[in-house]
Amino acid sequence: MLDQSLWRAHDVPRFGGALPNRLDVVIVGGGITGLTAALLLKQSGKTVAVFEREHIGAGESGNTSAHLTYVTDLKLSEIVAHFGRDAARRVWQGGALAIDLIETNASNRSIACGFQRVPGFLCAPFVEGDDQHKDLQEQADLATELGFAARFVERGPVTGRPAVAFADQALFHPLDYVTGLALAVDGGGSFVRDKAEVGEVLQDPLVVTVNGENIACDDVIIATHVPIMGSSSLIDATLLQTKLYPYSSYVLGARVGDDAPPPGLYFDTSNPYYYLRIHEERGSRYAIFGGEDHKTGNEEDTESHFTRLEATLRTLLPSSQLERRWSGQVVETADRLPFIGQTANHQYAATGYAGNGLTFGTLAGMMLHDAVMGVQNPWRELFDPNRKATSLSAIAHFVTENVDYPYHYIADRLRNRDQAGAESVAPGEGKVLTIGGQRVACHRTSDGKLMKVSAVCTHMGCLVRWNGAESTWDCPCHGSRFTPDGLVLGGPAETALEKL
Repeated sequence: MLDQSLWRAHDVPRFGGALPNRLDVVIVGGGITGLTAALLLKQSGKTVAVFEREHIGAGESGNTSAHLTYVTDLKLSEIVAHFGRDAARRVWQGGALAIDLIETNASNRSIACGFQRVPGFLCAPFVEGDDQHKDLQEQADLATELGFAARFVERGPVTGRPAVAFADQALFHPLDYVTGLALAVDGGGSFVRDKAEVGEVLQDPLVVTVNGENIACDDVIIATHVPIMGSSSLIDATLLQTKLYPYSSYVLGARVGDDAPPPGLYFDTSNPYYYLRIHEERGSRYAIFGGEDHKTGNEEDTESHFTRLEATLRTLLPSSQLERRWSGQVVETADRLPFIGQTANHQYAATGYAGNGLTFGTLAGMMLHDAVMGVQNPWRELFDPNRKATSLSAIAHFVTENVDYPYHYIADRLRNRDQAGAESVAPGEGKVLTIGGQRVACHRTSDGKLMKVSAVCTHMGCLVRWNGAESTWDCPCHGSRFTPDGLVLGGPAETALEKL
């Protein structure tokens, strides 16, 4: 079985070349948010450069389960309760508009990404629990009242239990799509560059350092999964981080037989919820099944999540022939809506999409285009990064999530120190050891080579932990992830672990 997402089955093009000296807008991050914003800004006459540290789609755009749905993780009734009916309508309308834009871009630019309209189903729990007949009926009625094509069904797909059916959701290949966007952006005075690491953002005048070179611009968009600091003050950046909560999610890819439902999106109401995507793949049906979410870095036995996920999939679809597995990361906020908008003078960011990364990421691209162009946008205040949590549930969520940092920062240092030597680290294993009074993250490769880096996360000083399922070092405080040799895989950390 391959430890790789289905979307990475073939390589994406590379975007190299000289760096520009000056342009209108610099965008940091080559995923769906940054490239959507870039294309829209280029169409509006701006010169744009997109800089990606690795390669296009290397982040969560390439690890997604690729659900294109406006049905949010936060139930529609809860959005109404916390923000009102008009806000709830706008949140879901934003997702629907994002799907429309993806369809338009794929059609108008002949992007072969397999875009297909399919139904989506919000289902009673796949495994166990109440059938939630009354609640699902109420969700369907509310969605209909707000103008969305929804209907309650007594016996839904997958398990035959109650569900809500939603029309006009969609499937596509996310990496093929973002590659198509990148090809459309690159050229004509605009640029896409990979292996281009942004070091810092300086104000007055606005300058971005890329691979050691200074590039002047009028505006900067931070379109990384977790925003880098940019030109924000340390205090402002830290305050934003206290409002972001990264969760790891596990995904399986499998060929399935006639017991599988037709192509579509299926997700249940358990907590954490399971999600199933069925599409046609080389003449047969293919299932992408995920769940088992937990806060990044807070689980010792990550392998067990794949084991339980596989058992659940085989219960639901006995014909499953597993081919791939991978994990992704979603970022939540206190009130469960994303942060999209201005974070400093002429600087913008977008994050906190939860399980709707592709739709909210596309909507963010539209919103960031409007912000740079000075165009009014109906979602600006609703998704303002500087908004304050007002509901009691959001405040409670904020307090609960932020217990992790002081707890792990202190507890990891008080925990009994592993005094074993590096010889105790088996091939393929990772351990945090105490060597010479220093906490050292040790990993031994399958061929016996020992890698040693500092175990201290470069974001805010917590100790990383080994993730055996993904062979990464994960920080339990704010979700930063590193390769076995310490390179940054995902923020908020911006600097590699110190090599020892």
